[in-house]
Amino acid sequence: MHDLTALLFDKDGTLVHFDRTWGRAAGAVMRALAGDDPHGVARLEAVSHYIAEEERFLPSSPLVSGSSAHYGPLWAHALGRPADAAFLSEIDRLFAAEGLMNLTPIGHPRHALEQLKSAGFLLGIVTNDAEENARQQAGALGLLPLLAAIHGYDSGFGSKPGPGMVTAFAERFGLAPRTMAVIGDSAHDMAAAHGAGARFILVRSGPAPVDDLIAGSDLVVDSVEDLPAALAGGRASSLTGENAV
Repeated sequence: MHDLTALLFDKDGTLVHFDRTWGRAAGAVMRALAGDDPHGVARLEAVSHYIAEEERFLPSSPLVSGSSAHYGPLWAHALGRPADAAFLSEIDRLFAAEGLMNLTPIGHPRHALEQLKSAGFLLGIVTNDAEENARQQAGALGLLPLLAAIHGYDSGFGSKPGPGMVTAFAERFGLAPRTMAVIGDSAHDMAAAHGAGARFILVRSGPAPVDDLIAGSDLVVDSVEDLPAALAGGRASSLTGENAV
């Protein structure tokens, strides 16, 4: 993988701790949307596969990899509301505030991305979060000066598992897809990378099991903090066959 020129990071589960950030935020968002209706809250928790007493999602939750465009209709049905643009915007607005309040990085992503940028990589974020939410969180983590672009589900390129976010980055900066890698923790991230013709680097830091993703990955590391050494020729926690660095 020595011909890589660009690294596109998923955000949640890759740079941001999913449960400590969104698990805590979700309860507050559900209560805000349901108002004084405890049955509405219970229905939201059920369709979200959310364990309220532990403030976390089951790996099967549609919120683990999907955007509000994916799980929003489920929430709308649970509350008896129309699944329109206004409802999705309300979800994004509430999650933006609560997510920023509970923002918890995985390790020290700024240090890792500083090393990667210094090594000459062009860096970006491709996330199923809303673009503005992602910008706010990247700013809070000190990542914005390191990033060439941030693509969210609402940036006009579609959401993962579609390849649009990755393809748009390649076209914007004139890059061959095979010189790019998506770094993520889910099957959605892998599908977006492969669909665009890019490489895929798996991190084990997300909320869901990843054993079934290893065979389709070009490189596997425990976290983003391991990536600078791995791409510099150091030993990663796990490398896959002929595609090892």
